[in-house]
Amino acid sequence: MMKISAVIITYNEAANICRCIDSMKDVVDEIIVVDSFSKDATPELAKAKGVRFFQHPFTSHREQKNIALAHATYEYILSLDADEHLSAHLRESIRQAKAEGKHRAYSMNRLSSWGGKWVKHGNWYPDRKIRLWDRRLGQWGGDNPHEKVILDASVKDVCLLKGDLFHNGYKNAQDALQKIQKYSDIFAQENRYKRKSSMWQMMLHPTFAFFKSFVIKRGFLDGYEGLMVAAASSSHAFYKYAKLYEANRRNEPEHLDANVLASPSTSLVITTYNRKDALELVILSALNQSVLPSEIVIADDGSRSDTADLIASYNEKSPIPIVHCWQEDNGFRLSAVRNLAISQAKGDYIIMVDGDIVLHKHFVRSHLRYAAPNRFLQGSRVLLQEPLTYEAMATKRFLPLFSPLFSYRLTDLARTRGCNQSFWKADVYEVNGFNEDFLGWGREDTEFMVRMLNAGKHCFKVKLEGFGYHLYHPESSKKMLAANQQILDDAISKKSKRCTNGIDKYSEVLVS
Repeated sequence: MMKISAVIITYNEAANICRCIDSMKDVVDEIIVVDSFSKDATPELAKAKGVRFFQHPFTSHREQKNIALAHATYEYILSLDADEHLSAHLRESIRQAKAEGKHRAYSMNRLSSWGGKWVKHGNWYPDRKIRLWDRRLGQWGGDNPHEKVILDASVKDVCLLKGDLFHNGYKNAQDALQKIQKYSDIFAQENRYKRKSSMWQMMLHPTFAFFKSFVIKRGFLDGYEGLMVAAASSSHAFYKYAKLYEANRRNEPEHLDANVLASPSTSLVITTYNRKDALELVILSALNQSVLPSEIVIADDGSRSDTADLIASYNEKSPIPIVHCWQEDNGFRLSAVRNLAISQAKGDYIIMVDGDIVLHKHFVRSHLRYAAPNRFLQGSRVLLQEPLTYEAMATKRFLPLFSPLFSYRLTDLARTRGCNQSFWKADVYEVNGFNEDFLGWGREDTEFMVRMLNAGKHCFKVKLEGFGYHLYHPESSKKMLAANQQILDDAISKKSKRCTNGIDKYSEVLVS
């Protein structure tokens, strides 16, 4: 008999959480609640039910649900939202599936309500969802706020369970409007720079959404509630594409001058270790960008206090926050400090450079220009010789150089360089960040790229744009290279998508 861990994410769900927990407690082996610091009675109510309770700052629905998976004891996961609960018929189907253990993934039909009435037609039913699966073969993916379980290609069939998953939808028209505005905001933020929108889309998508729900899927059979569901579907389609259109126009890099901030969802992560002279040049180049990131995060692998003093001095005069993430100096632990910094970064999009890469003036702008769904970027670097490096650090100036090559899709692992990369934060969490089994210099960037590629992302090599000037330094020790190469070889041979020792350990556990 398979054992099941149930997971729920919450924020101010006092009205729903008890019903959700009660509906599943007799069919699962543990219940885990990951809360986003609710301001109501959700924590007290959940803990009173005997669940394993954790709290973690909310970043997105998709990331929060993957964090919840990391806390599960068992491999089979039953994942519900707090405003959902199992019907008696569905509970019995889960018991049967649990006893038989024939499949690796199970789906169920979700039945939603409008104003307390179940809506059995239109876009809302049967709203089939994969909610019970072997987590070794699937993780949360898709677009926020409508995330979905992405299964491994080896899962050939998904068993449909009998019975409905009840979902408390909209209470009334006012509730619908509030949620439409919330979800369309998330859609625009999530897809800025990733999707295009136009006035044609603003007209066609809402029209088709209404016609599909009310006519094709016979929403008219539900009367007033069916009409409201169709109207809500249409309104959501209109606002999400309208807001995306405005976001893309407002933040299109080529339309911004040097004083306009970039998207507030961009974090520039700079790694460093006891080289404050080089770091100062990098910070200066970051603050001189034609498009500023919304924040700079310094990933410090244990530098002395003079580095902290330097960062504090620039924080006082910087137009954007400079966050100092420091870890104890226990040797070369680049993967660990990168994960720490990314976990604390507030941006949806991460641009990562080493602390010896001085940025071209349009560096951030170029990375944002080439950002796209399921894509991570590999930028170029111009190597500066030792005399020019010392001159630049002495004068705090550097020469503008140009790279004469063109951009292309990169599959050659040997060309991987973590000193100049960018990626979506959600994609980092999907592969569990950088592998902290790597100690010492070498191969951590390549192994990260292997898992990203295996997870369906592709690497785009940016040339001519998005480059930086690499300051000279002696080569790092390679005494750990053989061990690190073995970790890389294992990831390649096993076609790994996630590492075990990764970013999910920075989930903040308050109560267990």
